[in-house]
Amino acid sequence: MLNWEVSLWERGLTVAGVDEAGRGPLAGPVVACAVILPPFTEPFIKGDSKKLSPTEREEAYEYIKKKALAIGTAVVDSVVIDRLNILKATKLAMERALQDLKMGFDVVITDHVKLEGYNCIPLVKGDEKSLSCACASIVAKVIRDRIMEHYHRLFPQFNFHKNKGYPTKEHIKNLSLHKPTPIHRKSFSPIKMHAQARSP
Repeated sequence: MLNWEVSLWERGLTVAGVDEAGRGPLAGPVVACAVILPPFTEPFIKGDSKKLSPTEREEAYEYIKKKALAIGTAVVDSVVIDRLNILKATKLAMERALQDLKMGFDVVITDHVKLEGYNCIPLVKGDEKSLSCACASIVAKVIRDRIMEHYHRLFPQFNFHKNKGYPTKEHIKNLSLHKPTPIHRKSFSPIKMHAQARSP
């Protein structure tokens, strides 16, 4: 999980790992995070960061906050996602997360997203191959989950505290029973289809 970082750290380069949470949901924002770890940090995450339990993620999140030299975050809401498309909105969130870092960096490692204007290494399954990227994935996921739990209190009919906006069977069924909320992504086909079905 450190092969990429070690080769860069040995050259005296500062590495920022970047990842996002929320590209696939039908509702809510996309959240990005950028993390800079101290050089030669030992791995402290086992396996795929996306497979951690909620409790393990929260524990890792707290550890990352203490361990990291810098953390940058960004939230891009559903209105911007609808206006730009999800890929452009994801890149925007990642760029804003990098801009939110309070220190400089030389190289960016992402999970398969090429960011123009940066010395960027887009790795397939980057959150499994790069510790910095895995840390960014965890922070982004924790922040987004908390946002969706807040939205559940505003729109309890959609059970966002459980599905986090993803297109579960229950979520799709609820779209046929209730009008989409302001945080639903109107450009995503299931929302479009249900809007058309409900229109006179």
